[in-house]
Amino acid sequence: MFQRETSFGYLVNLAARLFIRALDRRIGSHGLVHGQFPALLMVWERPGLTQTEIAAAVSVEQPTMANTLNRMERDGLVERRPDPDDRRRTLIFPAARALAIRDAVLAEAGAVNALATRGMAEADRAEAIRLLRWMIGNLKAD
Repeated sequence: MFQRETSFGYLVNLAARLFIRALDRRIGSHGLVHGQFPALLMVWERPGLTQTEIAAAVSVEQPTMANTLNRMERDGLVERRPDPDDRRRTLIFPAARALAIRDAVLAEAGAVNALATRGMAEADRAEAIRLLRWMIGNLKAD
């Protein structure tokens, strides 16, 4: 019989919703919402990606990413620039506002991770990450 208390899907989904709630409380003061956070992480880490590359990296559908990036551009978080090597492509870069809040927002995300793993031994945290990556790989391969 299916029991939610022992279901990976249920527990991971519940944890994700609680992570989102905690993250939203912290990054909202910077004018961000959780839906923008994965894209923002990508443009901070790898400026100059295309919308398609960002969507693939964060496992979001193209239309959803297009809407997210449009709002982020409107809010002064990202800039779209033509690719100097291929004018048909547009590259996404962090705007000055995104760069100005980067350290504070990353600290807030770190605080949420620290809260969620409070009391866990470092080896347990590493094992949890390893297992989550394994599950993600299995699900991506489906």
